[in-house]
Amino acid sequence: MKRFQVKKVAVLGAGVMGAQIAAHLVNVKVPVVLFDLPAKEGAKNGIVTRAIENLKKLKPSPLGVAADADLIGQANYEEHMEQLRGCDLIIEAIAERMDWKLDLYKKIAPFVAEHAIVASNTSGLSITKLSEGLPEAIKPRFCGIHFFNPPRYMTLVELINTPTTEAQILDDLEAFVTSGLGKGVVRAKDTPNFVANRIGIAGMLATMKEVENFGLTYDVVDDLTGKRLGRASSGTFRTADVVGLDTMAHVIKTLQDNLNEQTDPFYGSFGTPPVLAKLIEMGNLGQKAKAGFFKKVGRDIQRFDLESGEYVPAGEKADEVYGRMLKRPAAERLKLLRNAEGPQGQFLWAILRNGFHYAAVHLAAIAETARDVDQAMRWGFGMKQGPFELWQEAGWLEMAKMVQEDIDAGKALSKAPLPDWVFKGPVAEAGGVHTAQGSWNPSKGVFEARRSLPVYQRQHFPELLLGEAGPKFETAGTTIEENDSIRVWTLDGEVLIASIKTKMHAISPEVCEGLMAAIDLAEAEYQGLVIWSGDEPFSAGADLQAMLPAFMAVGVAAIEDAEGFMQQMMLRLRYANVPVVSAVRGLALGGGCELAVHSARRVLHMESYVGLVEVGVGLVPGAGGLTYIARRAAENAETSTGKDLLPFLTEGFTAAAMAKVGASAIESRKLGYVLHSDLIVPHKDELLFVAINEAKALFAGGYRAPHKRLFPVAGRDGKATILGSLVNMRDGGFISQHDFHIASLIANVVTGGNVEPGTLVSEEYLMTLERQAFCSLIVHPKTQERILGMLNTGKPVRN
Repeated sequence: MKRFQVKKVAVLGAGVMGAQIAAHLVNVKVPVVLFDLPAKEGAKNGIVTRAIENLKKLKPSPLGVAADADLIGQANYEEHMEQLRGCDLIIEAIAERMDWKLDLYKKIAPFVAEHAIVASNTSGLSITKLSEGLPEAIKPRFCGIHFFNPPRYMTLVELINTPTTEAQILDDLEAFVTSGLGKGVVRAKDTPNFVANRIGIAGMLATMKEVENFGLTYDVVDDLTGKRLGRASSGTFRTADVVGLDTMAHVIKTLQDNLNEQTDPFYGSFGTPPVLAKLIEMGNLGQKAKAGFFKKVGRDIQRFDLESGEYVPAGEKADEVYGRMLKRPAAERLKLLRNAEGPQGQFLWAILRNGFHYAAVHLAAIAETARDVDQAMRWGFGMKQGPFELWQEAGWLEMAKMVQEDIDAGKALSKAPLPDWVFKGPVAEAGGVHTAQGSWNPSKGVFEARRSLPVYQRQHFPELLLGEAGPKFETAGTTIEENDSIRVWTLDGEVLIASIKTKMHAISPEVCEGLMAAIDLAEAEYQGLVIWSGDEPFSAGADLQAMLPAFMAVGVAAIEDAEGFMQQMMLRLRYANVPVVSAVRGLALGGGCELAVHSARRVLHMESYVGLVEVGVGLVPGAGGLTYIARRAAENAETSTGKDLLPFLTEGFTAAAMAKVGASAIESRKLGYVLHSDLIVPHKDELLFVAINEAKALFAGGYRAPHKRLFPVAGRDGKATILGSLVNMRDGGFISQHDFHIASLIANVVTGGNVEPGTLVSEEYLMTLERQAFCSLIVHPKTQERILGMLNTGKPVRN
């Protein structure tokens, strides 16, 4: 079968979503050209140019590295339509006006390549109606592709077919979006607002209605409906501010315009909330307008008060009794909330009940299976569990009876009863919609398995919903060795896997022992070793807490021994006779960063954040991180005709001294912790597959460990230059005296100490300097203040 390849993408529309979709395509190395209308004044590409410049300023950044915005091609509909002929995928992302979209389709149709897919990023307009404006030849290659904002960070992409969309087109696009863009695909039916926004916006409207019913304030509601409820930490109203109140109003209007009492029995609750209308009238559209439900005044947060029309102090928290309730097991938790006497508890039960009710009534109309709804709410709205998962966990039939009792008593938002399949037949017998056989498809009346497209074979451990069957990384494969700190195992008998099990995957002496043993075993019996854990982070660094008892009992000698052992492990890793591949996802800080840089290769998820951060707790990197910086500087200098090492050392020194962390795997490459030979993987669930294959490829290529070599250092002259800059920073008040002291010790290590410039040194020599610096700091009172502050509060102490 001919493989569908996306060599170039065109994005039509340089608005908020179009520009950020283009940015994410750049992140994953897909060439992209961004189109918009010709500017009325100045350069014709002015609209696109301004959109691209704005991408560089957005926080959180839509780009792995801000400078990569310049890789986005610029075009307008007047001068550059011919460029469309070279595009394999055309994503339309202009304003949500059916007439504008149809007019644009007529303009682009003559320039669309015969094989190209055309897709609309509409958030809720009918895909079938949009397709009617296309020539017959393009209709089979047209569908909806709904990204969620911000596209770099949100997992969900909904794909929506029309009656004329070819099945293979959707399969090809799903494969590209999954593996190429790193997204989770849900196929939605062509109904207003599709799946996630249909359930999610209806849920937000219902929440606002219940807020009025129970007289709660927005700050209390956000405290209740954020992390405590297993949802996005921003809660309800802060999320609305981030999305944009005008955007939310538009999605609500789509529901209002395209539904009625007959097509949606909850239609009566879709009225625009008075507070939303008032804020939009005031121009307070949320985060982008610096005011919405909340606004920041100086360092204080204020909330809007509808009654007075003014902003008042915010920060009120929910009653802690409900915080305790929400920690209970699901069945107990929901019963307690239903029987709660206080308004906060009654409110929580009401919004959960409304969510169950709405999802069950609309499942058959909007989605193929219950899996689609739960995945959409996880990936598109940041929920820990989708509505059906929570319902199933709490006890399917018992919850169903409670919900139906509330409907019958007139407490629900609609009189519509729960569907028959809730109480009778396979779902009732199975105790829920997710089973080992698959998830419930109400239209077919069966439990339907996941789609088995070839792209999903790259995911050894896909994200499972409660009740689904599938392999779990904690128990899969064959375990070779396991203890409380590490599991050493294999999936295929060819490559060994080491999974760290400690909290935050911190590197303790037991983890070091386990990794050393794994290397010995890999060298004897396997093709390579992959260091990977099925959950985040890769590793937050050395386990300081594990070192404290020995430090208290024996003193600094115990720390020196522990650091020495960790350094030995890093060198063992670097000079192993089989390839060691670190599969990095999430944080790789301090010792986690050192673990990665001493591996033969790194395979990283795009959202990996790598850096040496020990300065934050008043220490220096002590397990080879500074040695790595010095060695890489020497290796990079080899390609230069100059003999001065300092220019090659400066960036590495600055990164360590300022505890810089790459805000993406791409930025971590700029800091020097990721090499151009390393692989960056868009999809987190493909990381292990790629890492195993990388280890096998290195082994098949005859991998040998690098030679141990001496390398030159910048010496006392380089150190003096760095210290001069540090003195200026200290005297200018930019760093404290203790910061100066720590940075001076870092400079001493990376330049090789008190030696002549160009002196050849070994890794062991520099690691000795590292250990000495680390141990001198661990007994320093100001460093101890920083360590205790971090352990107690999780926040760095500046002293």
